[in-house]
Amino acid sequence: MLSDKVKKATRTAYNNLAEAIPNFVRRKEQNFLIAEIAKTLAGSYDKQRRILVVQAGTGTGKSLAYALGALPLALAQGKKICISTATVALQEQLVNKDLPLLQRHSGLEFRYGLAKGRSRYVCLSKLELLAGEVPDNQQALWETKPADKDVALLKKLHQAYHEGQWDGEIDSVPEPVPEHLWAQIASDKHSCNRQLPAHRGCPFHKSREKMDSWDVLIINHSLLMADLELGGGKILPDPDSMYYVLDEAHHLPQVARDFSAASATIKGSLDALNKMEKMAHKLARELANDKAAILASDLSEDIDAQSQGLGQWQSFCDNNAFLFDNEDQRHRFAGGVLPDPLVTLVENLKAASSQSLKKLTKLQLMLMEALKDGELKSHKAEPLVAELGITLQRQESQHAAWQMLAKPVPEQGAPQARWIDKLDSKRDDYLICASPIEIGFLLEELLWSKAAGVALLSATLMAMGNFEHYRHQVGLRRDDGTRFFNLPSPFDYQKNATLVIPKVPVEPTHDGFSEALNQLIPELLEEQGASLVLFTSYRQMESVAESLRRFQRLPVLVQGESPRQELIREHKARIDAGKASILLGTGSFSEGLDLPGDYLTNLIITRLPFTVPTSPVDQAHAEYIKTRGGNPFLQLTVPDAAKKLVQACGRLLRNEQDYGRIVILDRRLVTKRYGSALLDSLPPYGRQIDY
Repeated sequence: MLSDKVKKATRTAYNNLAEAIPNFVRRKEQNFLIAEIAKTLAGSYDKQRRILVVQAGTGTGKSLAYALGALPLALAQGKKICISTATVALQEQLVNKDLPLLQRHSGLEFRYGLAKGRSRYVCLSKLELLAGEVPDNQQALWETKPADKDVALLKKLHQAYHEGQWDGEIDSVPEPVPEHLWAQIASDKHSCNRQLPAHRGCPFHKSREKMDSWDVLIINHSLLMADLELGGGKILPDPDSMYYVLDEAHHLPQVARDFSAASATIKGSLDALNKMEKMAHKLARELANDKAAILASDLSEDIDAQSQGLGQWQSFCDNNAFLFDNEDQRHRFAGGVLPDPLVTLVENLKAASSQSLKKLTKLQLMLMEALKDGELKSHKAEPLVAELGITLQRQESQHAAWQMLAKPVPEQGAPQARWIDKLDSKRDDYLICASPIEIGFLLEELLWSKAAGVALLSATLMAMGNFEHYRHQVGLRRDDGTRFFNLPSPFDYQKNATLVIPKVPVEPTHDGFSEALNQLIPELLEEQGASLVLFTSYRQMESVAESLRRFQRLPVLVQGESPRQELIREHKARIDAGKASILLGTGSFSEGLDLPGDYLTNLIITRLPFTVPTSPVDQAHAEYIKTRGGNPFLQLTVPDAAKKLVQACGRLLRNEQDYGRIVILDRRLVTKRYGSALLDSLPPYGRQIDY
């Protein structure tokens, strides 16, 4: 239950903020949210199931609400708060604006910080080795022979760190580092060992020492899933010692699904196994004892078994080349069902890779013991520790793929999506993949059943007027004690914005739709100051941009032609100078783009954001729904489009004083049966429908 002491602390903090912040508006929606979060997390409604799901409209002030609702309670109970987001923009807002404001004016004493995954930090030992001058040390660690420019860049990073010009985080590198190169120098759990001098003051451990003192941790959904997959409490504090606030929670299902997927290439895996065998025998020679030699010899047998299995996968792909004779060069196994020979094959690969991991772990322990006992000097141990860590990571990745593929297809419940991609490369490799298509059971097992309490918030959690689609996605039941609320925005939508659906001669699926856009959009841009035109395809966007430039002589700003922030800066500069400005963008401009006031008054949405299920996971999900007698379009595509349409329309009104119009050029809103449901999902804008 919520104690009087916590209630008083919350009220005092809120009043302090209201007095300190100029023009502070006391909103009933925000007050309600503060109270409901506090009561839910305190167990006032359900002591076992302290979970709250809230769709909070734009302008509700949800970041301040969840901070005030959770923080006084957490401080009183000695718990921490973990705020997880999907975007860097929101993390920066919390770290640089919202939490400093709360800390400065609320009267609550707390510490906070941004926690990042281990892979966001450089491993100084790896950097030293790969930027060094000893070819033997370098070649053992590189995935492939390094390019001269890669080594030169690592030398610059090494120098920048030791001269104090870089703190060792990828987000602050002095110059961009390619993804493949960062993977070579990133910190990892296996090779990061504080017994070695090079690891004692590494950026990752420095960050973790700070984190222990924080009352509020800000993370992203990927780091949340990484910790939960390890059982919780390995990267972050234990789940039962934290209150979780999942902001931008509409992203959670996709992040969780992507995180749970696994894959392995055939030839790439064979290369990794070859390096593993060489590394094991080299390590055995350095350790110079019979036990290490026997382990390395036994490991060779496991490696041979895996190599043979990968060879059989190669034969399957080569002998069935027709399976990849399609635009995507992909074969998806219908219903997630592998042919019987492949079932046996993945079971054998799973067993052999499991044995390899056990033997590698034993060799790692022997290496650490030899270092601790002084039998091996640290300058010799460091490259071995780094190489062994990378080897363990590669083998864990392979094992995860075989482990997923070896799971039997369930008699009830959703199967996995399983497929093979033929890769366009010099080596003609194949990528073998597996992914869950539904992850609700996973979130129940890893988070909902373990956390001290959870609040999930977003402006777009409902679809078609209810929470059912989202509830199913994240594995929450109707009767499990979870509380659901829809808090409307305080904006006056009816007064401040008009939704216009003009007559369009054809539907977006018609060949003449692009021509219709080229005729309609110029008229909709006339006498408008700040416009944003959203597309669902780059090709259509580029076609309209060319037409506007060639025939209308309009200076348009097009996504992809300059960095996003540069486009926004130029757009705002034009409006500030009293000129018209037209931004053209695709789906990524439909979310997280903040153009308040006069920076956006004319929003044009060219077509409904229906997603064609082109990914093998989405295709497998649609297939699964069909087998159960369902309609994938109505159960998946329409609800997903409803949420995306709300997000896109949400670009117009960012503050209570904002104004303008939203034009949607998709006649299916009026002509199709599902159109009225999509319209009803939108805020209550004033409407002008020309049909």
